[in-house]
Amino acid sequence: MNNKFEKFSLPVSIILAGVLIAGGIYLNGKITKENASNTQTSASSEDIAKTIRPVDANDHILGSSSARVIIIEYSDTECPYCKTFHSTMNSIMQEYGTSGTVAWVYRHFPITELHAKSQKEAEATECAASLGGGTKFWEYINKVYETTNSNDSLETTKLTEIAAQIGLSADTFNDCFQSGEFTPKVNADAKNAQELEGSTGPFSPYSIIVDTKNNEYYPVEGAYPYASIKAIIDMILKS
Repeated sequence: MNNKFEKFSLPVSIILAGVLIAGGIYLNGKITKENASNTQTSASSEDIAKTIRPVDANDHILGSSSARVIIIEYSDTECPYCKTFHSTMNSIMQEYGTSGTVAWVYRHFPITELHAKSQKEAEATECAASLGGGTKFWEYINKVYETTNSNDSLETTKLTEIAAQIGLSADTFNDCFQSGEFTPKVNADAKNAQELEGSTGPFSPYSIIVDTKNNEYYPVEGAYPYASIKAIIDMILKS
């Protein structure tokens, strides 16, 4: 671990700990149901850089690919904490996205041991993207998070209804959805998330905040609130 990371990681820990103490919340989808603690060990920036799959044209990215800060999120559509964090990230992008300062990369991390429907829902979002491009992906996934009450509450028939609501052909969507074409892509995302988390996971959501200027990677385990994410972003932008 280099000195720059050591200097940066301590303030980030203090920021997050302060928010937790003040607000009394830490939302996470850890499968063991253990509460996260401030003593939790996260991977180093160097370890993450070696393990994370580079962002490429196959990713779903909102904002500029040349943004100073890129937040790579691995998420589960039926996780209640992911639903909360999805709203947080939409707010972050409303503040920072239009200026090109922050970009959001969404990757799949269905934890099927907890949410049996999340795998197929993730595949459904890929069908939306294949039929309508990046814009329809974000419209579709926003609608999924808006509609579900989490914990496998979303009826599978709603997936086709959502596709039709955003202007996609229901029949063509169903053909894609039933084909299983995007199972490998979803599984590849989930595999990379598991590799990143190692012995500390699985969490959902699990995010990496990337300082593209200094090539530093900072893990965020769980659904930290808007104020925490904003504080990290602002610290990176000032560095």
